[in-house]
Amino acid sequence: MDPISQAIVGSSAAQASAKKNEMGWALLIGALAGMAPDLDILITSKVDPMVYFEYHRHFTHSLIFIPIGALIVSLVLHLFFKNKISFSRNYFYSILGYATHGLLDSCTSYGTQLFWPFSDYRVAWNNVSIIDPLFTVPLIIFSMLALWKKRNIWSQLGLIWGISYLCFGAVQNYRATKFGHEVALSKGHSPKRLVAKPSFGNLFLWRIIYEHEDYFYTDAVRFGFSNKVFSGDKVKKLDVIKDFPWIHKNSQHYIDIKKFSWFSNGYLAIHPSNPNVIGDIRYSIAPNSIYPLWGIEVSPNNDQEHIKSVNFRTKSMDQRTEFLKMLWD
Repeated sequence: MDPISQAIVGSSAAQASAKKNEMGWALLIGALAGMAPDLDILITSKVDPMVYFEYHRHFTHSLIFIPIGALIVSLVLHLFFKNKISFSRNYFYSILGYATHGLLDSCTSYGTQLFWPFSDYRVAWNNVSIIDPLFTVPLIIFSMLALWKKRNIWSQLGLIWGISYLCFGAVQNYRATKFGHEVALSKGHSPKRLVAKPSFGNLFLWRIIYEHEDYFYTDAVRFGFSNKVFSGDKVKKLDVIKDFPWIHKNSQHYIDIKKFSWFSNGYLAIHPSNPNVIGDIRYSIAPNSIYPLWGIEVSPNNDQEHIKSVNFRTKSMDQRTEFLKMLWD
């Protein structure tokens, strides 16, 4: 999730078990530890953009790395706060904050390697958006009340709110998935696979993507006083050999595409407006759109070079308008 959410969940977990006179330290240490796993974004390469996709939400986010990551955080913070708080309490708050990060990220749809090094499976429970103010803002309020009142009951209430919200998201995901199968059936389709994920910043408007006969279909459903379906479109599933016959299996392009396919769980298709761009169709501004938020660009002139990473977030005003219309109309 976004850094603010990670920080406030980490601080809430630390504050929930804090002593009265350590409420401020718990907030600070828990927040820093809660954000620390995302330092993996520093693992990049100017030559190979796939390095970012491979290592973000990798070992720093795994369950087995929690005590190690927390130890690193507490050792660094001890250099600054050794005269203010004991190392044992520092580490205690660090491990509480650090432990929340990978689990919270797994609630999104991006994919988190919780079980590394035993498995490279990317856990994605799809029960909350990467940014959701309805989740984050109440947690901030509860955490500030805990700091002000010097009572961890407020942080405990904040955690109850957060867990309840995530549980509500799981229920909504179940409803959206079930509804998605009904939508597919109404079209005479039998999905090979189907995923439902919340749209940006809410748990009411959902993006549904399913695969049927070598095509991906996208639709949106909004749950409110009455359910409303927004029909989308379809796009052909990527077939590297057929779509790019000039890419050889032993080329760097082919290797990079395989890595990107692993990252996106195989939800790849050629961009509708650019035949040289392969998009991750799990993500789009408008939840029923086939236009991706990001992808990779191949080079017809040299398949031995690394592919290029591209995004389309600044070119989506029409989709943003459509998204707001679907959410509120």
